[in-house]
Amino acid sequence: MKKNIFLAAGLLFSMSAQAQILDIIKSAVKDKTGVDLNVPVKNNGTATSPTTTGQSNHSSANLGNLTSTQISSGLKEALSMGVTDGVKKLAVTDGFFKNEAVKILMPEKLRKIDTTLRSIGMGSLADEGVKLLNRAAEDAVTEAAPIFTNAITSMTITDAKNILLGSNNAATNYLQGKTQTQLFNAFQPKVKASLGKVGADTLWKNLISKYNTFTGQSVTTDLNEYVTTETINGVFKMVADKESGIRNTPAMRTTSILQKVFGAQDGK
Repeated sequence: MKKNIFLAAGLLFSMSAQAQILDIIKSAVKDKTGVDLNVPVKNNGTATSPTTTGQSNHSSANLGNLTSTQISSGLKEALSMGVTDGVKKLAVTDGFFKNEAVKILMPEKLRKIDTTLRSIGMGSLADEGVKLLNRAAEDAVTEAAPIFTNAITSMTITDAKNILLGSNNAATNYLQGKTQTQLFNAFQPKVKASLGKVGADTLWKNLISKYNTFTGQSVTTDLNEYVTTETINGVFKMVADKESGIRNTPAMRTTSILQKVFGAQDGK
């Protein structure tokens, strides 16, 4: 019995000594680092990164200084500049034809005609057909500028902040989704007139007719619809390039509203 009592007393003394030593260690750590080991660690021991938190607050603070009207105005101005610059570059000789990013190629349904013409040594005629499609786009795109501009100025951006903080082409994609059908319907008559003006409609009518006679097939395609779609896509490609440039290159923010809005975006 006495032996057990002595063992228990020794164990209690040992535990007390360990507790005292642990307290001394905790006190030393607190003195040196300011960390109180007696305070439980939260979030399963995972510390919040000060850098991440700071970036998030900074971004929110930046955008918090902007009104929805300012953000909308900045996005519209970027799109308007994209349309103006894009149309200016496209509405010249070879604006489409020698720009590989927007060049209008042979319609898929007519590529068999292209292959046949080249196989019989008439590749130059096929090249001329493609050139005239691009010439029609170059002629029509000038008259399309007001259509794009009206679509931009009349649009309402309810999720402006999401668009501002979106991808490099978020505003362009938004505009395209909202206006594609409207633009097509308004632009198609202008393209039809341009196809006739440059002689593309006549050339392609003869090419298709001769091909069908030669092969016994019945190939048809709506060149007006095709060129209209490709011309609109070409303009949107130029607008997207401009938007991306303004988002990523401060030197391209040439107005105060662009600097204010897209400068705030840099903090995201």
